[in-house]
Amino acid sequence: MATANNASSSTATVEDAAVRAASKRYEGLMMVRTKAIKGKGAWYWAHLEPILVRNTDTGLAKAVKLRCLLCDALFSASNPSRTASEHLKRGTCPNFSSSPSPHPRPISSIAPPPNSRKRSPPFHVSPLALVDPSSYSSTPPPPPPPPPPPQQQLVLSGGKEDLSALEMFEASVKRLKSPKASPGPALSKPQIDTAMALLADWVHESCGAVSLSALSHPKFRSFLHQVGLPPISPRDLTGPLLDSRFDEARLDSDARLRDALFFQLASHGWKPPFPAADPVVSLTANLPNGTTLFCNTVFVHNPRVPSKYAEEILWDAVTGLCAGGLEQRCVGIIADRFKNKALRELENRKQWMINIPCQLQALRSLLKDFARELPLFHSAAANCSKLASFFNSESQVRVLFHKYQLQELDHSGLLRVPPRQSESSHDFDPIFAMFEDVMGNARPLQSVVHDENYKLACAEDSTARELSEMIRDVRLWNELEAVLSLVKVVKSMAAELETERPLLGQCLPLWDDLRSKVKQWCSKFSIDHGVADKVIEKRFKKNYHPAWSAAFILDPLYLIKDASGKYLPPFKCLTSEQEKDVDKLITRLVSPEEAHIALMELMKWRSEGLDPLYAQAVQMKQPDPMTGKMRIANPTSSRLVWETCLSEFKSLGKVAVRLIFLHCTSCSFKSNPSLLRLATTHAPPASRTAIDRIQKMIFVAAHSKLERRDFSSEEDKDAELFASEREDDVLNEAFMDV
Repeated sequence: MATANNASSSTATVEDAAVRAASKRYEGLMMVRTKAIKGKGAWYWAHLEPILVRNTDTGLAKAVKLRCLLCDALFSASNPSRTASEHLKRGTCPNFSSSPSPHPRPISSIAPPPNSRKRSPPFHVSPLALVDPSSYSSTPPPPPPPPPPPQQQLVLSGGKEDLSALEMFEASVKRLKSPKASPGPALSKPQIDTAMALLADWVHESCGAVSLSALSHPKFRSFLHQVGLPPISPRDLTGPLLDSRFDEARLDSDARLRDALFFQLASHGWKPPFPAADPVVSLTANLPNGTTLFCNTVFVHNPRVPSKYAEEILWDAVTGLCAGGLEQRCVGIIADRFKNKALRELENRKQWMINIPCQLQALRSLLKDFARELPLFHSAAANCSKLASFFNSESQVRVLFHKYQLQELDHSGLLRVPPRQSESSHDFDPIFAMFEDVMGNARPLQSVVHDENYKLACAEDSTARELSEMIRDVRLWNELEAVLSLVKVVKSMAAELETERPLLGQCLPLWDDLRSKVKQWCSKFSIDHGVADKVIEKRFKKNYHPAWSAAFILDPLYLIKDASGKYLPPFKCLTSEQEKDVDKLITRLVSPEEAHIALMELMKWRSEGLDPLYAQAVQMKQPDPMTGKMRIANPTSSRLVWETCLSEFKSLGKVAVRLIFLHCTSCSFKSNPSLLRLATTHAPPASRTAIDRIQKMIFVAAHSKLERRDFSSEEDKDAELFASEREDDVLNEAFMDV
């Protein structure tokens, strides 16, 4: 009886533990799913829901399942990431689709041959037949010799009686040398043509991310054979197929350019990254309807291009895009270099043009200005450089450092130290990387200086004692936090500019926003904002153009509602000098006969503004379905208002419609670096044909990317993919702890 009671009590204890574990697991999954739905977790939690399964008799929890919200299928909750990959990504769920747009029928949807999945019958293999011949041939192997009777004496290898086994082994080796792949599914001629066209488009639009030579790889050819497609030669893709696709893209681009009344030429690539490489300049055209067209690439085999040479290249591009010699259709140029030379000189000779520098490059230059002129950066750089060099070079200290890195961060490595010429060459990226490394290893560094072995080293080394005091001092970490905080402010604004690609009227609000953020940074870290303000104003004056003020005033997007209910242009946000710039620019962009008329219309615009109904329609915003941010519902409405509702402003309207659509950043699409490196290694005229082929591939890829409004590169997408994989690993680790 006592034994029975003990058994029942132990059973109850096990059941209670199972109930608690299931409940805890369920609560943990629900917590992770709630965070994921708010945008702080993996994507698949929007389609998977944790379910607590209860015992039908007792009502107690006994297990946790995952339910697919699309098809109500139930799965184990042990690995949600794998469940999502197997059920959602691989198409097992009938109601899940990663791409809403229709596509041609994939080859994988074609039914395989009836017996393709059946196993071949088992057969006897001699001990010397080390390789299974059926693994490399679709034909069944020859029938093996009958097994020897039990009483037969064992014959050693190499004897006269062992010839049958040797023959089988030789046949296996021959099949290995020349395997016969099983035939793929039979496809119709239209299916083959569609598949090959899609394959060619994928290679062309990848722009070097897919190696052409990889198409000749035996595994890829075997794959084509398995799915029923003929082999494809790399020369086929760089021959008539590429020419046909290029002609199609060129005709579409030329037609759109002809339909536009005017355009802005954007030139990107004059400022190559460090170290200096052969720049590949990309030329694009921004149209008033908000679209961007790729024009051409120029391979400049000299990173230090003279200003006059750049001016000639830009003007040749303008004349090539203006059909019939109507050069006035190009109303401006934006480039990431030559802001004070080629652009200004060209603008002075062509009175109708607005030539401006790229604001993305301006913010990057501002970050370098801060690094040069703020004492805080110099102090932090000197301390971190000394610290990183010591911890990298001293073997005893390095061993301790790696030990605590593994404990705190699960990885170990050296701290990045910039080369000595970085600051003199105005390349501060390695210095910023060193700041991030030191701050990221704050806890391992502090653990090292508290270690007894390091204290013994301090007794004999004055540098070790000095660094120990530095690491213990809170000033080092306050300086690093302040420096990295300012770097983050500027870099986040630069990343937003690269993504949003704002227009010219946004320049003044952009710099005002930057001043406000830097002022908050100074207050937070007790920094003298006078020095920071001087750095900002110096960079602002280098990049300022009167068109900033004029576009800000003429764009209905920035109208301000006054006390009477009118929507008036924001003249009160301008300085007196900027107001004069507006008058000068407007009179320059119209004919001398229209100058006084345009200024009178400007006064009327200043006093009357725009009808409130139209102003509210222009400024209406809606959430972006991709990011959730509030954006202007119709970005082209500002220009349309001047062409329709404000048609009485004859002269001023001509200036407005040409100003307010101009972009303030020159960045467009990002090409694949491998193809650009290949292009720069072939100098004309020796390989003129190769250069033409590469330029056609770049044009096709750029045209496709701009058509999809995809401005990212394959490297960025790969980095994002691996970041999401890391996120899945972290979530799975959290599940294991629950």
